[in-house]
Amino acid sequence: MKVLGAGLTVIMTECTSLQFVSPFAFEAMQKVDVVRLASLSDPELRLLLPCLVRMALCAPADQSQSWAQDKKLILRLLSGVEAVNSIVALLSVDFHALEQDASKEQQLRHKLGGGSGESILVSQLQHGLTLEFEHSDSPRRLRLVLSELLAIMNKVSESNGEFFFKSSELFESPVYLEEAADVLCILQAELPSLLPIVDVAEALLHVRNGAWFLCLLVANVPDSFNEVCRGLIKNGERQDEESLGGRRRTDALRFLCKMNPSQALKVRGMVVEECHLPGLGVALTLDHTKNEACEDGVSDLVCFVSGLLLGTNAKVRTWFGTFIRNGQQRKRENSSSVLWQMRRQLLLELMGILPTVRSTRIVEEADVEMEPNVSVYSGLKEEHVVKASALLRLYCALMGIAGLKPTEEEAEQLLQLMTSRPPATPAGVRFVSLSFCMLLAFSTLVSTPEQEQLMVIWLSWMIKEEAYFESTSGVSASFGEMLLLVAMYFHSNQLSAIIDLVCSTLGMKIVIKPSSLSRMKTIFTQEIFTEQVVTAHAVRVPVTSNLSANITGFLPIHCIYQLLRSRSFTKHKVSIKDWIYRQLCETSTPLHPQLLPLIDVYINSVLTPASKSNPEATNQPVTEQEILNVFQGVIGGDSIRLNQRFSITAQLLVLYYVLSYEEALLANTKTLAAMQRKPKSYSSSLMDQIPIKFLIRQAQGLQQELGGLHSALLRLLATNYPHLCIVDDWICEEEITGTDALLRRMLLTNNAKNHSPKQLQEAFSAVPVSYTQVMQILEHLTLLSASELIPYAEVLTSNMNQLLNSGVPRRILQTVNKLWMVLNTVMPRRLWVMTVNALQPSIKFVRQQKYTQNDLMIDPLIVLRCDQRVHRCPPLMDITLHMLNGYLLASKAYLSAHLKETAEQDRPSQNNTIGLVGQTDAPEVTREELKNALLAAQDSAAVQILLEICLPTEEEKARGVNPDSLPRNVQSVITASSPNKEMEEGEDNLLCNLREVQCLICCLLHQMYIADPNIAKLVHFQGYPCELLPLTVAGIPSMHICLDFIPELIAQPELEKQIFAIQLLSHLCIQYALPKSLSVARLAVNVMGTLLTVLTQAKRYAFFMPTLPSLVSFCRAFPPLYEDIMSLLIQIGQVCASDVATQTRDIDPIITRLQQIKEKPSGWSGLCKDPSYKNGSRDTGSMDPDVQLCHCIESTIIEIINMSVSGI
Repeated sequence: MKVLGAGLTVIMTECTSLQFVSPFAFEAMQKVDVVRLASLSDPELRLLLPCLVRMALCAPADQSQSWAQDKKLILRLLSGVEAVNSIVALLSVDFHALEQDASKEQQLRHKLGGGSGESILVSQLQHGLTLEFEHSDSPRRLRLVLSELLAIMNKVSESNGEFFFKSSELFESPVYLEEAADVLCILQAELPSLLPIVDVAEALLHVRNGAWFLCLLVANVPDSFNEVCRGLIKNGERQDEESLGGRRRTDALRFLCKMNPSQALKVRGMVVEECHLPGLGVALTLDHTKNEACEDGVSDLVCFVSGLLLGTNAKVRTWFGTFIRNGQQRKRENSSSVLWQMRRQLLLELMGILPTVRSTRIVEEADVEMEPNVSVYSGLKEEHVVKASALLRLYCALMGIAGLKPTEEEAEQLLQLMTSRPPATPAGVRFVSLSFCMLLAFSTLVSTPEQEQLMVIWLSWMIKEEAYFESTSGVSASFGEMLLLVAMYFHSNQLSAIIDLVCSTLGMKIVIKPSSLSRMKTIFTQEIFTEQVVTAHAVRVPVTSNLSANITGFLPIHCIYQLLRSRSFTKHKVSIKDWIYRQLCETSTPLHPQLLPLIDVYINSVLTPASKSNPEATNQPVTEQEILNVFQGVIGGDSIRLNQRFSITAQLLVLYYVLSYEEALLANTKTLAAMQRKPKSYSSSLMDQIPIKFLIRQAQGLQQELGGLHSALLRLLATNYPHLCIVDDWICEEEITGTDALLRRMLLTNNAKNHSPKQLQEAFSAVPVSYTQVMQILEHLTLLSASELIPYAEVLTSNMNQLLNSGVPRRILQTVNKLWMVLNTVMPRRLWVMTVNALQPSIKFVRQQKYTQNDLMIDPLIVLRCDQRVHRCPPLMDITLHMLNGYLLASKAYLSAHLKETAEQDRPSQNNTIGLVGQTDAPEVTREELKNALLAAQDSAAVQILLEICLPTEEEKARGVNPDSLPRNVQSVITASSPNKEMEEGEDNLLCNLREVQCLICCLLHQMYIADPNIAKLVHFQGYPCELLPLTVAGIPSMHICLDFIPELIAQPELEKQIFAIQLLSHLCIQYALPKSLSVARLAVNVMGTLLTVLTQAKRYAFFMPTLPSLVSFCRAFPPLYEDIMSLLIQIGQVCASDVATQTRDIDPIITRLQQIKEKPSGWSGLCKDPSYKNGSRDTGSMDPDVQLCHCIESTIIEIINMSVSGI
């Protein structure tokens, strides 16, 4: 330590008596300003002679006239200086020979080792270096200095970074310093390859007066300043104050920057970039700070150190933090320490902005009761607030990140600054927030009872002045919310949340031990903010106007959220409903992220009591009238842009609240029933008045600004309102809101805008006479947007019944369908109710019933009890099917909700059956099964009604409409031998309304089967007319799922179901010729063979007559079944023959023919072309069932043979 101290003393004193190059002189040299050079004094000019002499004597590259004049001035300037002659003599030496000798000497040193005393440059030294230098001529002087310099440079390269101090007479003798400096400058200028300036600068650090020599060298080569500085920094230590070499390097660079102050900040940037010499960076900043003129602004020292510790570069932060920690460990608190100088400067700046010089020790008991306006608490000046905030953050970073331990004086002054009272400005609000968080983060700053009392007084002042600050500063996020939030966290013991809050406010991640907050917790919870005070104060805090994500910081909503979570409002019986409702109404986009959690925790506090001992301790829900007020202007179908008091954000949030409330109520029904609580549910009439679909459409266009609200609403809709989430509707919306809609809007004329609902009603009134006006108005309405169509909805639906009359143009029907689909995207529930009521059958003397939304959800089949003419009007049938699908989905959700709502009704029955083993859960299971059975019956009834609609009426049959001719892909196979005339008639029938209605019904049935395959199973187990099988198999793509349950259907005991199963299978095999179909068909053939042996004569006839034609389809789809089917047919014929063997019937010839056909099928292939044979004209006189069955068998076999022979 003594050696280090002595070395430091040498550093500080060795250059004090020497004259350095002034910034004025260096700038003159840098710019070659001859006028400035001429104004220099002789001592200043003496330091620059090597460069000036070379400039005057060497041939210049600049041959301009102006330089010639400047050169004359330089010669005139040098003419009066005696030392110029010696420098001229130095320049006249043979530097080439000198360089060769220097190279030889370096080679010799390298060969013999650095310690060799032999020298080629200097030989036969009679005296010491100083005397030799005095008595030598110019060439020998050059050799002496060069030899000494090369020796130091070699030792530096061999030292491996370890610093050493080289004692050299040549560089220490004050008499010859200037001459030695001249020689050094000339050598470096003339031998730059041998003596790189960065290596020379590095070597000069190891000799006495090295900084002075370095400055003269750089001053005579001013262009090398940045190169020299970067080289010295790059070769420097990571922590410069830890070693003698680091301190010498730092001092040398400081001297260089004093000579060229304009580059000081650039050199500081090099320090940070290389992460070397942190003391130099601080020292340069201190030098720069002293020269600053501005006193009120944030100083460069504060900005620089804050940038290092709070920047994004972790490497720089760690490097500078190590410098602070190491500086404290040395405990060398004197003026020579750069860290001490930095701390002293920061303390002076802090004391300079304190409002008054006061000490916490003088605060007596009497002072506690003093008014806040007394002089001892005078406020912080407005011009100092920003600087004070910057200083607080800096000290937080120094203590929290760099580990600075403040002295008593620093802690005292910091506490005085933190408890000062700024003006009511945004910057003042920020300062108070920082001060408060710093008190929480570093509670050790408060060490005495007097200081603690001062802190309590200041916190009380914060509470008192919070409202004034918020109103005056115009900042919504004031420190009052932060105080409330911290108080709530203390009450709920959420210390980690307080730590996160402090770090977030300070803008830095610092380590805070939860144990350090124990004293602050006591002060907050017992002296300042009791829980009851917190709760009462929070309700009085005004809501944030136009709350959005753009408003950052800690707001009242954060405080209310925490209080709701801790159930403080219910505990102290404080109503919070009005505050939450007002805040929801005062919202805008982008959505604040705290709003959805606030709604969720509020709903939980409404439904769930705070404790089982007090089940009534809940908050009040928002009233229905308040909810309706939010949607005023939207409910009535008025223009959405007029008379809207509330933003779309407020409406969406209230919708989210209502849907979430209802879902949570259903989810907690059992829990609430066990507690004998039944919170109020919102009425169905309220839900009917909320334009849910319209709001969802609005939210879809604002997804980016609404955050997760849109997806949350979709989740709630899919769960509770599945009829509003039909996939077809979303696809339709994409078409309505796409580019086509924009093009239509461009075509919108003033005439289209001027049509009123009254005009549309008048046009409908004239429909039986003229359709022109209705068509024109309807076409114009297609150019309007969905929301603009809402006023026309009632007129449009109420006149649909008139469109069922004959003679209405198809274009009008299609346009009405199109408008209805557009309206369905914004008001589906109201529209469906109006449409169902409008399409009721008109019966004379019978008053039509007006159905409600609730009626239709309970019984969706009401939709199909419409006017029969709708069944043959495809555009209106499309609307009817859309409503039916929606109400079937709505009915499922309604019954599920009803089951949950009435779950408490099971409890008595459970108690009655508690004695029965395993019967405790029977009521719940039974009700669930009853609900599923009801839904299955409802769906299957709808399917059966729709299938019945697909059958032609008596009138259509009279006109020759045959449903079997419609599905061409199946019908063409089954009736391949039909005459061409019948096929042509079938093609004509494809254009009828029945065909189009059948296609619409098949699409809906396909969706229903896919959604729930059990519906398809149930419908086919019930059965339907076999005439519809070609239609359903060809028109419903999902009919292939029937292959899964046909074996089960064939196994049913009822003969009708077995027949239906085989007929269905025959069509499926043609449509889906799959391996699975083959296995099921083989099973059916085997079952038919088995039934042959057990059925009576009557049942045999009833079973095989309708199923034998199906065997033809089996053979057509799967030729490998040919042998099995032929054997089955022969077997059936033999059984029939044996039953009538005792009769006089001529059966034997038939059996004989069957055997011949089986053995030689090619000989009988032409029989099928005989019409009389095919039509069964042979033996028609016989009415015996067995005889008829034999003829049917023969026809079937011949048809199979003809099919196989012809290759069809």
